[in-house]
Amino acid sequence: MEPMTRTVPHLSILLLLLMALVACNATGTGDPAASKIDVRPFGATADGTAANLFVLRNGRGTEAHLTEFGATLVSMNVADRGGERADVVLGFDDVSGYESDANQYFGSTVGRVANRVAGGRFTLEGRTYQLATNNDPNHLHGGDRGYSHRMWRAEPHPSLASVTFRLTSEDGDEGYPGRVDATVTYTLTEADELIIEYSATADQPTPVNLTHHSYFNLAGAGSASVLGHELQVNADRYTPADETLIPTGAIESVAGTPLDFRAPELIGARIGELDDTSALGYDHNYAVRSRALKGGPGAVMAAGPVAVLSDPSSGRTLELFTDQPGLQFYSGNFLKGAKGKGGAPYAHRSACCLETQGYPDAINEPGFPSVLLMPGEEYRQFTVHRFLVD
Repeated sequence: MEPMTRTVPHLSILLLLLMALVACNATGTGDPAASKIDVRPFGATADGTAANLFVLRNGRGTEAHLTEFGATLVSMNVADRGGERADVVLGFDDVSGYESDANQYFGSTVGRVANRVAGGRFTLEGRTYQLATNNDPNHLHGGDRGYSHRMWRAEPHPSLASVTFRLTSEDGDEGYPGRVDATVTYTLTEADELIIEYSATADQPTPVNLTHHSYFNLAGAGSASVLGHELQVNADRYTPADETLIPTGAIESVAGTPLDFRAPELIGARIGELDDTSALGYDHNYAVRSRALKGGPGAVMAAGPVAVLSDPSSGRTLELFTDQPGLQFYSGNFLKGAKGKGGAPYAHRSACCLETQGYPDAINEPGFPSVLLMPGEEYRQFTVHRFLVD
């Protein structure tokens, strides 16, 4: 099996600061000294725990709003071609919305294992582990109460427009073996890049596969549809799945299929041609073409974007960079009109997700890149969202 990407621990926060300064000098705009964090109340959870909203702001006026519940990106406010700013991610006005049944992992950090595990079951070192089958008959996004639905501990870094969230997942959590200590750091740069750095260690062999689960509509959260967005995915192959969205183990070409986004294409152009009716649209894992195998955000970005999402109406573009082998493209098939921020209804296919990840069900597929984390090793992942306008 291909080994999971790991690096020796390094001074990543200093690296992020350096990147922000370089980006500012390269563009000639923005003021690093103006970057800061505001902390605001964000309501309380059902058990009375107070939640905060951390507002990261750069010198351009771009903002990323985050909360401890689920280490979640609540809002991402970016400019269009006319300079008008809009929030481009789905979410809720306070923490109670994220605790509710209406929360479809909006903006959250997903784990211990993102995506699906077949039958909620895997065998490791001769022992079989049974997880929750919360997406019958499979396990999805960490179980009944995965990392997306936990309060993380927040450590703001005001001079960097950055915040780190920490979570301890004990042995037996949601059926998984071993204690995992996980961190997620979000940093907003002067070049309108949202850098997400993940790390984790474990005291027993255990699968770890973290991802970010924002729903994007670059016309603005609450806009009617994402089908008019253009998408490019730099992947020649994907992992076909069965009727329950579990990969078959094959890795096949996208050529000649509605999954071929190697050139920019409207999301809605061929969605009706999909024969996987169980998905009701796109919900597929791509084997990305090229990626950095080690290093920080600079190495990840030098490898080139794995996906580019654009909204012709606003001129906003999102470039996505990662060191992960997989990218799940999900076209918001199960959005059903639940009300989000400002009471806006989130309609069917009104947003899409681009989830950087290890392959679904990799713990049960020896031919897939491994998601197994061993004691003494460190899981590390970098994903960068860069926002541009045409």
